[in-house]
Amino acid sequence: MEQNNFFPPRDGVKLSELAQYLGAELADPVNGDILIRSVSPVSRAKAGDLCYIISRRSRAELETCQASAVLCEPAIRSAVPPHIPVLLAKNPHAAFAMAGGYLHPAALRPLATMSSPAEIAATAVVDPTARLEPGVIVEPLAIIGANAEIGQGTRIGAGALIGPGVKIGRDCTIAGGASVICALLGNGVIVHNGVRIGQDGFGYAPGSRGMVKIVQIGRVIIQDNVEIGANTTIDRGTMDDTVVGEGTKIDNQVQIGHNVRIGRHCAIVSQVGIAGSAVIGNGVQIGGQTGINGHITIGDGVQIAAKSGVIQSIPAGERYGGIPARPVKDFLRESAEIMARANARAHKTGDQE
Repeated sequence: MEQNNFFPPRDGVKLSELAQYLGAELADPVNGDILIRSVSPVSRAKAGDLCYIISRRSRAELETCQASAVLCEPAIRSAVPPHIPVLLAKNPHAAFAMAGGYLHPAALRPLATMSSPAEIAATAVVDPTARLEPGVIVEPLAIIGANAEIGQGTRIGAGALIGPGVKIGRDCTIAGGASVICALLGNGVIVHNGVRIGQDGFGYAPGSRGMVKIVQIGRVIIQDNVEIGANTTIDRGTMDDTVVGEGTKIDNQVQIGHNVRIGRHCAIVSQVGIAGSAVIGNGVQIGGQTGINGHITIGDGVQIAAKSGVIQSIPAGERYGGIPARPVKDFLRESAEIMARANARAHKTGDQE
């Protein structure tokens, strides 16, 4: 079955042109006119495909590979059979990602509902006081509230809700079914299907008659080039703002509580939960299903392993993991000791039987 039926291949890009775009070296210039149309894993690559390898373990698969070119770093060039042209890059993983976007630009953002939509669909509802720059596309059944402002080149997907007073920058994509209220978004922001931005945070004060709701009157600030995965929720601040810094990438099904401040160029993987008023530094990487306590600070460049429970602040540059989270070396040593003791008990029980 054709693998790219949703994202058809290009007519073809010369290998020399692709190498120049990637900043890669074409190992043999004689192959410069070969046309590349798509990307593929080594196991099913065919003519017109580009694939990549990061170790010599792929050597056996490459012997029968039909790809038109392979990306790799210079140190493992010898693993590629002579019949496959080679592109050399210092970081083949990043170069391959760039190549995929170059060959399939439509796949970099949520798909449009209609192939040639009118700027404002007949069934969309746009308040007369909203201000839309030229080139904004509003798909069917989307709603744009009073005094909202949307920049040039932005697309509002089918059934999306843009609340009153919301400001969205240029060249953004708000996918179908998403809702954005009480928020300001920069340029180049991508919001995937079903995202919820700006709903009130979880704030209650115990009282004599039960829990008293605390009003949430802050905003959500999303800076330039942030990407937010499907069904993620970002609560607005209580009195301050919830902030997501420039270039940060957030996976699907992440919960970000009120007043959280996330720095620039962070990576936050699926099912992470960040409690209110936590501060996340720049360049932080948080593994899936990690929980982060409120009112703590995660320093710049911290890496947190998946399924960790972070209850205290972490200094900049550290690598933490486990429940409760602690330096990764300590976590791995303790885990190894627990496994060794468990194996010893099992062995002793087996001897007794």
